Formats: sequence, C-alpha cells, structure tokens
Amino acid sequence: MNMPMQLLTERMRQSGIIRFIEYFASLFPDARLHLKDLVVEEIGPGRRMRIAGKEVVNFGSDSFLGLDQDERVKAAVRRGLDRWGTHNGASRAFSSVQSNLEAEEKLARWLGTEATLIFPSVTLANLGALPGLVGKQDLLIVDEQAHNSIQEGARIAKANGVQVVSFSHCDPKALLEAFDQVNKYRVAVVAIDGVYSMSGELPPLRELNDICLQRKAVLYVDDAHGTGVIGKQGRGTVLDALGDYSNTLVVGSLSKGFSCAGAFVGCTNEMKQLLKMRSNTFIFGGPVVPPYLDAICQVCDILMSSEFEQLLGRLHANLTHLRTGLSQLGLVVQGGITPILSVLVGNEEETLKSGSFLFDQGYYVQSVTFPAVPYHAGVLRIQVNANHTIEQIEGLIETIRKLSRSIALPRAIDQARAA
Repeated sequence: MNMPMQLLTERMRQSGIIRFIEYFASLFPDARLHLKDLVVEEIGPGRRMRIAGKEVVNFGSDSFLGLDQDERVKAAVRRGLDRWGTHNGASRAFSSVQSNLEAEEKLARWLGTEATLIFPSVTLANLGALPGLVGKQDLLIVDEQAHNSIQEGARIAKANGVQVVSFSHCDPKALLEAFDQVNKYRVAVVAIDGVYSMSGELPPLRELNDICLQRKAVLYVDDAHGTGVIGKQGRGTVLDALGDYSNTLVVGSLSKGFSCAGAFVGCTNEMKQLLKMRSNTFIFGGPVVPPYLDAICQVCDILMSSEFEQLLGRLHANLTHLRTGLSQLGLVVQGGITPILSVLVGNEEETLKSGSFLFDQGYYVQSVTFPAVPYHAGVLRIQVNANHTIEQIEGLIETIRKLSRSIALPRAIDQARAA
C-alpha cells in the first residue's frame, strides 16, 4: 500500500513543469552545469564570489548600485541590530518598531507620495495588496506578461469572486477592448509592471493611465526593477511619466537597487490605513527584520544626495559599455534601459550550456529558460552593477565572443530580416 506522502510525491511529479525541469536536471546533473540552486560559499569585493570552489565575477546580482558593499549601509544594519536585536517578534498588525515608521516616512519623502507601507517582499505586497483592493463588484485587469506575483494575486482575487481579465502586453488598444468586453463593475484596478525584467521594456504609462481615468480605474504599477535606477533620484518609472501619483499605486523593491530587504506600496495616507486592514500578507506575515529598516533610511539619504548621480553615472557607463560590446558581436541583445541585458540563445539545452561555458571561464551569468521566458527563447540574463570594473565587462564581452564561436547564437541581422 502506498503511503499518502508517496502518492502526493508521485502526483506532483506528473506536473508538466516539474517533468520539464527534472529532464534538464538529468542532462546536467552537476549544478555547475545547469547553474540552478547554487550555493555561494563566499562573496568578496569587486563583485567576486566563490561557487563550488571556483571564483567567478558575479553578473547575476540585482544590487544594481552596488550598495550591498557600501560601508555606510552595512554600518546602518549593525546599528539596527544593536538597537532592535535580530527580530521584534510580532506581526505589524500588533506593533511596529520605530524604525519601521521612520523608514516609511523617509521612503515617502524620497518617492514623492503621501505615505508608503512596507511589506516583507514585492511578492507578498502583490499577493496581499491586489486582492485587498478589489471586491466582488469590482474589476481587475492584468497585463498578460505582468510579474508572476501579480498573476498569483489576481488568482486570489478571482477566487474571492472578483471579475478578472487580462489584456495583450503593453497594448493600450487591447486594454480598451478588455474594458468593453467585461460585465458592469463598480471600480477597476489595472495591474502592470513598471519595467518588464526579462525584456527591459517600459509600458506606455501615460496612455494606459489616460484609459484608466476614462474607465473608473486605478493604475497599479509593480516598479520593482525601476526602483533606485530609473527616474529622478531613482524614484522609478511612474513620476517621470505621469507627473504625480493621483491615480496610481506604485510598488517598489527594497532588495534590488536598495540592496536591503522588503518592498513598499506608495500611496495616500488614507490608502495606507485601508491596506493595513485589507492586505492579508501584511496582517498575517512577518515584518522586515528591524536592522534592515535602518539601512533603508541610509539608502534613502544616498538617493536624495548629489552622490546618487555619480552612482547612476557609473552604472550607465558600465551598461553602455557592455551593450555596445555585445551589439558589435552581432548578437540579439534585449533590454538596456534598466541594468539588465539579455542575450538571446534559443533552445533550452544550448542556453544551459552557454551559462556553463561562461562559468567555466570565470563569469556567472543567469541562463534563463522556459517557463520564465517563452519556449525555445532562452537567454543569458546579464545584470550590470555600478561597481563592476571596465576590465570585468570587457572580459565578459570577450568570453561571449568565444562562446559564439562554439555555439551558434542567433544573429541580430537574421532577426531583422525575419521581421
């Protein structure tokens, strides 16, 4: 007789995604070959790290401004540790440490909103805020390529009885058509990404917001990949595009450009209080551990100072240098507005082999395959940081040149002809 745990395990193995992943894991049994589920043994200065005994240059970090190695930010974490200990041991529904309020107030001043509400992560913000915003008589419309956490939040809302539909990616006309095809609603929320991380694409925010204003809808923007690296003082995509937040809720990340932990929703004071009562992941989830709240305040000070332009200048110089070098190789290069570039490889096996080749040559780059990208559209996802050196970037370009001699990477000229 099979035990229930065995039956559950066997049933889970029938999932198409699990079969797909396990198949490629069997082809690449060494983690150094498929570069997933890695263990980092040591992180050093200069964007170097050690994995499986090998030192590599890390081009897979989303600490875009390099503030994870900033001595002021590290000192702020230590001060927070001395002030609060490792954890305050309570849901924020019951209590918040003073640093939480200080961080939310400072984030609001930097962002230009009345208030912010901090969540433990962007995923938990989307899973809690989106279902909390809409009820059974309301409408939720989601960009078909919005982040997985938005899609999951929409599924929760749908299970709660909310009318949920999707629209074609970044297409204002398709959004209008979606509004025309739904049942009558009380109020709507349109959920999109501020930056689509795999492609680096920015949505047409002004056009989408104009439609929202016409159709009794609020625009909800997950700006995780724009936080800290796009817009004046790194405030993201929304304010520069729209001029204000009067019809927008913006979600930002505190773990990428900020190099800290957590996420926030930028909103009005009134909406902040409502989200506290309606977001299950705020009520029932744990808080950001207190030492990081002091670090968030320190990063806000850096972003609001003249030093930010210097950091951003170094980041953009590195990004331009890499994009130019890769383009000169004739490869298909996507992105570049944010510090993420994707080099198209294509089929899954060759994508994994490409990442393994770069690793063996001393460079860690994420090899991304289905389901994170479309089937047979695998990419090398390169994340550029402000504290990469020119020598490291040129070394990566030269190594990708060597890679293109052993694996037939798609060529930009062929893509252009096909289009």
